[in-house]
Amino acid sequence: MITLTKNTVRALVAACALTVSAGGAMAAGGGKHFEKQDWSFSGPLGKYDKAQLQRGFQVYKEVCSSCHSLEYIAFRNLGEDGALGYNPDQIKALAAEYEVEDGPDDEGEMFTRAAKPFDTFPSPYPNVQAAKSANGGAYPPDLSLIAKARAGSMGPDTGIEPLTDLVRMVWHTVTAYQEYGPDYLYALLTGYEEAPEGVDVGDLNYNPNFIAGNALAMAPPLDDELVEYTDGSPMTKEQYAKDVSAFLMWAAEPKLEQRKRVGVNALIFLVIFAGLLYFTKKRVWSDVDH
Repeated sequence: MITLTKNTVRALVAACALTVSAGGAMAAGGGKHFEKQDWSFSGPLGKYDKAQLQRGFQVYKEVCSSCHSLEYIAFRNLGEDGALGYNPDQIKALAAEYEVEDGPDDEGEMFTRAAKPFDTFPSPYPNVQAAKSANGGAYPPDLSLIAKARAGSMGPDTGIEPLTDLVRMVWHTVTAYQEYGPDYLYALLTGYEEAPEGVDVGDLNYNPNFIAGNALAMAPPLDDELVEYTDGSPMTKEQYAKDVSAFLMWAAEPKLEQRKRVGVNALIFLVIFAGLLYFTKKRVWSDVDH
């Protein structure tokens, strides 16, 4: 006989309650819910939109890179399979626009040189203290993994605290939805507004979508007509936010397309293998009375 503890029952009930519709709101931490966006990389067969990634990189380069680093991404990563589609010459030219510190040289001195494809994107600040000093004491986080780091909670608020590892595992297994981070980034970038009457945020900027409260030090970074697109895409704050959120998802998971291909192929193999096992079993036991 199987004995279910009270906590196990509660966990199973919570797992069964975890459902979400295509146009529903998604939890992204702190009890806040954000609208689920339509991403090309959603679902088991989803792929990155290379044109969108290139636009998102342009937004990062022209707007975000003045404060935020991308220290885990090398220039050559932009041309890999499932990335932005740049060729080697484009990557070399892009890297040459940056300078990186290298050394020591033969005399033991550090020096700067033009970046090469194997270099990672240099930080806009020499150290953490300089970054804080330039931003009023707030440290702009590195954006390499921000789309994963800000994924928040793994499912809707069920009223059961804390959510167990079992519930989290079931939620991800059943929904295969991993776009909480981009949903949150889009909501944050488009969520700045005037503080309501009676709400004092001091020198901060009011944004009810901020995961850690309702105000943050970062000023609204995007506005209409801020970045010039050459492919005819709308030059709006919403489009910029969606493009750069998609780019940051790629930065956090550059091997997403390869992983999904492997997963789909593995599922196809398992289905075929299960079918072969079934018919083998029928053949082997066909002469045995049951």
